Amino acid sequence: MRQRNRGRVALAAVAAMCAAVALPGQAYAAGEDAAYTFDPGAKKVSGAEVSTEASALSSGSVYKSSIKRGEKLYYRLNLDAKTNAYVSAVAVPRDGGQVAYGDGITVSIRDSADLQCSSEDARFESAEYPRPIAAYAYRITEKDSSTCQEAGTYNVLIERESKATSSSGAWDLELRYESEPQLKSAGSMPTVAPENWPSASPVPPTAAPQKRSGGTSYYDATSLETGEWHDDIAPGQTRFYRVPVDWGQQIFATADLSNNNASDEFIGSALAVSLDNPAHGHVDDATPLSYSGKPASVSLDPLPPVAYENRYDSTSSVSAMRFAGWYYLSVTLSPKVAKSYGDKAIPLNLRIKVEGTARKSPYAGGAGIFSVTQDDRDMAKSGKSDPEAARSATMRTVGVAGISAGAVLVLGLGVWTLLARRRAVTAPGGPGGPVGSAGSAALAGQAAPPGANGPAAGSPAGGGQPPYGGPPQTW
Repeated sequence: MRQRNRGRVALAAVAAMCAAVALPGQAYAAGEDAAYTFDPGAKKVSGAEVSTEASALSSGSVYKSSIKRGEKLYYRLNLDAKTNAYVSAVAVPRDGGQVAYGDGITVSIRDSADLQCSSEDARFESAEYPRPIAAYAYRITEKDSSTCQEAGTYNVLIERESKATSSSGAWDLELRYESEPQLKSAGSMPTVAPENWPSASPVPPTAAPQKRSGGTSYYDATSLETGEWHDDIAPGQTRFYRVPVDWGQQIFATADLSNNNASDEFIGSALAVSLDNPAHGHVDDATPLSYSGKPASVSLDPLPPVAYENRYDSTSSVSAMRFAGWYYLSVTLSPKVAKSYGDKAIPLNLRIKVEGTARKSPYAGGAGIFSVTQDDRDMAKSGKSDPEAARSATMRTVGVAGISAGAVLVLGLGVWTLLARRRAVTAPGGPGGPVGSAGSAALAGQAAPPGANGPAAGSPAGGGQPPYGGPPQTW
């Protein structure tokens, strides 16, 4: 009986350890809330304070870098004379550091003579709390332009501005460099932005809200289509979603924050809503939503249908609607909400409407991220994130589980061996004494059947089976 109890205790310990090591993988797979998730394929790169020492970026690649307060960092591009290039930067303040109105980054692309091709900034404005912010710059080839048209070396310059009252810690950067596909027929597209387009808000979706939990970054943003989507958002949290918008289509988005009866204190700029295009260039922000514990709602201003010629408009929100693909919606709830309403997440509804008939792409051949495929539409319908993100998450979970299972297997084998050696010493007849089915029953944590302590049938008298023949064959 004592030996069987030892077996039960040891096996119970192994089972408990199995459960313990499995939990991290299960928690990850369940999608627990986390900080900003950087693309796991991002390559580490350091910005240079001297332009001639800048590291080169490759088209189609993602990079992770960082920038300190007041720094001006250079990265290098090697461009030909015909390809449009886009470089975006997502700035992520570390550890929820304090930010102030006007803090932010400026991204620009410059030629070897330091003439600016384009620039864009991303700023913390009235919503003065840390969250990911994004901006991009581009080099566009144009027949009538004399600036930034030559092949050669170009510089990406990222500048950070932070007030003296803001946290001085470094901000992480996620950089992307994308090349725009060539047109089917050069010179065939209009060079003037449309002057008139539908600006009336459409009839909102009427179907019942469906549950979709937002992602933690652009990388794992949750896919949405036209409809009403229910989520929850905690103070200080940013939720990411993405919507496929094809050529000729418009996107409309509204965020509704539920009531909270814990207080009626007024909080200005409680909810920040932002939209970015497929190249992670900023499109527009909704007016920050104030909150006083009652239901509240905010919408993005109407935006034009996606069109290549939008790039010629002087309004940045119109110009950014220049290509088809995934448009990214981020929603952040101010951490100040927790002081009056607690840390508990507040229900959030998103109403998404994509209007218009999809038109043909102006590009020759495949357009990569600047297109909407049937797979994209299927993902938006199912709510899945990017396939590569899903595969990577699965492999990380499998990897953790594999390492954990291996550790448990080694530990389990050790326990089995220890028990077998103890039985060999304490069994009747001493070492080499009979074990038979009693030993097997003890290993399994079960009572031995009557007569099991005698020699096994067909075994030499007094011999029995070897003290330990290894774990069961099912292992």
